[in-house]
Amino acid sequence: MKEKVMDGLQKFSKAMFIPVLILPIAGILIAVGNLFTNTRLQEVLPFLNNPVTIGFGTLLSGSLTAILTNLGIIFCVGLAVGLANKKKSEAGFISLLAFLVFINAMNKFMGLQGMLVEGSLSGTGQTTVLGVQVLDMGVFLGLMLGIIVAIVHNRFCETEFNNAFQIYGGTRFVFIVLIPIMVLFAVAMTYIWPFAQAGINALGGFIQSTGNFGLFIYGMLERLLIPTGLHHLVYTPFLYTSLGGVETIGGQVFEGARNIYYAEIADESIKVLSQSVIWDARGISKMFGLIGACLAMYHTARPENRGKIKAILIAAATTSFIAGVTEPIEFSFLFVAPILFVVHAVLAGSSFVVLNLIGCRAIGPNGFIDFLLYNVPLGLEKTRWPLYILVGVLYFGLYYVVFRFLITKLNLHTLGRETEGMEMKLHSKAEYKAKVEADGTAKSENGIDAALIVTALGGKDNILKVTNCYTRLRTELANPDLVDEDTLKNRTGATAIVRKGKNVQVVYGLKVNAVRKAVDEELGIKETD
Repeated sequence: MKEKVMDGLQKFSKAMFIPVLILPIAGILIAVGNLFTNTRLQEVLPFLNNPVTIGFGTLLSGSLTAILTNLGIIFCVGLAVGLANKKKSEAGFISLLAFLVFINAMNKFMGLQGMLVEGSLSGTGQTTVLGVQVLDMGVFLGLMLGIIVAIVHNRFCETEFNNAFQIYGGTRFVFIVLIPIMVLFAVAMTYIWPFAQAGINALGGFIQSTGNFGLFIYGMLERLLIPTGLHHLVYTPFLYTSLGGVETIGGQVFEGARNIYYAEIADESIKVLSQSVIWDARGISKMFGLIGACLAMYHTARPENRGKIKAILIAAATTSFIAGVTEPIEFSFLFVAPILFVVHAVLAGSSFVVLNLIGCRAIGPNGFIDFLLYNVPLGLEKTRWPLYILVGVLYFGLYYVVFRFLITKLNLHTLGRETEGMEMKLHSKAEYKAKVEADGTAKSENGIDAALIVTALGGKDNILKVTNCYTRLRTELANPDLVDEDTLKNRTGATAIVRKGKNVQVVYGLKVNAVRKAVDEELGIKETD
């Protein structure tokens, strides 16, 4: 039972990446649009103060802000596509139709029951979705409908009929089944959702009432769940639902930390970003803390091994600092010295508390590029971003001192501390190429030996499904025991392997998209549909 639950969570977490990873693009472009409309920046760079650039910035930020007010349908379609086992594009189309059926069914039923509020909807628990007045279910509506559509789609998408009924088979039958389900679900949620919303508000109130302790637990769990691949299930509700705060900006209500600060970025009347921005302050450990950990591992390595790990740690630290991809560093000590990972999670959680205590409002979800784009153009008053840098420097020192002390005191076998047979869990590109050439193995044009990866995963017949997230090749295998971890790590450039039942995740970092493409070609998969 436990394995079945974990498999379900793994599948859900993989599907969540479709909508979640696309939304930061909108945020960055909103920030770029703000560059062209920022009056402070125009004072420094007068050439930006003209109708063309101001108009461009207004259009860019204004058009993308609309995405934030329609997250329900975005998550509905994204989840349906991600959870569909086949015919994914058709699942996405059907989910859009189901979403429209649901909101209109709820609106009509509420109208029949005399439940629709007239006038301003602020504070009434109702809102308009695509111009239709319904209960304000936010992103939860998209999550629930996406899951329902995927379940029905996977069950009936291959149902076929004979004779005159052939036209109603396949995904058309899926839509036929979904129509009564959506109508009945809309009626049921009209009565159920107010209680669910009260529960969500109570949870949010509990978290708020626990103050910095709740914030610490949040930050610590977000790191502790990295090995399972489920860490984004911790922060996503706070970024996109009322758990992360509710603010009225420019006459519109925004829920979730990320939605709020995206809207506030584009609104010059907002002098200081809302406190809810703290739920997305996940960059201290990425930009500063783990860099200190890398320096500690370098200084505690044996002198004869420092040359071997220097290039590796520099590459990993740079990736973490610039792009916020931490797994290459974290997996280098997770399995050989798990106590360091626990300490890392504790320090990461405490960084949220420190930022909150000093009133920092800087946006820091990922690496340095995001940090610059989001914060510097907004000015010091709105974000207080220098405080973020100061806290980062403090945590660089804390990570270095704590990691160095524990590594030496407990004689932990981190990179470079083994005298013989030291296994490098991170590999430079040059080392990987040298190994492959020495082994005489064939590579694809981009240097990825897909055939070797497939073989190390137990062969084509053992691979049931292949997907990927930002850094991991996520596979579902018939027999996980056939996986050759040594080959994946030492000959294909993987930094770690994470097993959860039949789900095996192979961490490749930022090159994972190229790895996925090469593996798909090796398996003869031309498209995911």
